[in-house]
Amino acid sequence: MSKVTVKDLDVKGKHVIVRVDFNVPHKGDVITDDNRVRAALPTINYLTEHGAKVLLLSHLGKVKTEEDKAKNDMSIVAKRLAEVQSAPVTFVNATRGEELEAAVKAQEEGSIVLMQNTRYEKGESKNDPELGAYWASLGDLFVEDAFGSVHRAHASTVGIPSHLPSALGFLVEKEVNVLGKALNDPERPLVAILGGAKVSDKIAVIENLLKIADKVMIGGGMSYTFSAAQGGKIGTSLLEADRMELAKKFMEEGGDKLILPVDTVAANDFSNPTEIITVKAGEIPDGFMGLDIGPETVAKYQAELAGAKTVFWNGPMGVFEDERFAKGTIAVCETLANLEGATTIIGGGDSASAAKNLGFAEKFSHISTGGGASLEFMEGKDLPGISIIAEKE
Repeated sequence: MSKVTVKDLDVKGKHVIVRVDFNVPHKGDVITDDNRVRAALPTINYLTEHGAKVLLLSHLGKVKTEEDKAKNDMSIVAKRLAEVQSAPVTFVNATRGEELEAAVKAQEEGSIVLMQNTRYEKGESKNDPELGAYWASLGDLFVEDAFGSVHRAHASTVGIPSHLPSALGFLVEKEVNVLGKALNDPERPLVAILGGAKVSDKIAVIENLLKIADKVMIGGGMSYTFSAAQGGKIGTSLLEADRMELAKKFMEEGGDKLILPVDTVAANDFSNPTEIITVKAGEIPDGFMGLDIGPETVAKYQAELAGAKTVFWNGPMGVFEDERFAKGTIAVCETLANLEGATTIIGGGDSASAAKNLGFAEKFSHISTGGGASLEFMEGKDLPGISIIAEKE
């Protein structure tokens, strides 16, 4: 079965509420990366071109204080949205009340209203029933197009569609199709590459991918917990001592399927190292910390990737923000970008940033717009913002 999508709705003349992901990086009122705004355009443009009256809802940043409110004012996104598409955009500096209601009521077909940051409302993240019902009262239909938020049961992702006929937008539909195929019907061999700092962040996804992938390769800070669990010396490297038994369990259950680094680049200081060395995995001297996979590991991982038909990558191989410890991440990124005949998927987050910064983004089959959501999807979890959307009959 597949979910109802925006193309299944009769939208002409209807007020359509769209949950978008406009959580853009910004410095003051300058947006530093508008990719999330552009990613929403196919759904927004489809709706306006088909005569819908569109009400856009999104969060921006974390809003816990008045200072946060001022810093994460959605008006900066309204300005950018108006520049990148042709439909008229009205920004409403309110999340409820007469001003918002009047703006929605006055809408003409093909127009857009962008509401203020949903997180200005304390009930948003608590999925307050009254708030969800109120926002739903402003529309006739609901479209979910914020993949980065579908793993959260918030008023704007679950509360609204509890009251209205709902559908997936094009962005979320693509995420579900691509990630769903990789999880449930991948072309094999399926290889997963998991990096990042902590085993605890990736427990469920490691567990699930060990069941379905042909190979699971580990890198980044979490690899040192695995190394310590094998009895290796890791110096001052990142260690989750309370996860060592779990790492042992993964190694026992994974067997040859779980592939760990065989060497590492280590330094005597994180910020200002005076000595950088490459050593065998499990042989990091006292006073040194592992900060990247080494050249032997790069060669090993490249060999394992040869012939792969589906690859899912989430998490850098080292501290890639520092060019001295970015070689592993760069090598993995470049290898995947040039992997012939393979579906290559980046699960959002730092891996996506790395691919974009290195100029390889266009060479990947799919870069997810939701790091947390893509991980939970690959864990096999139900995502509340998607589960709430009806199946096609």
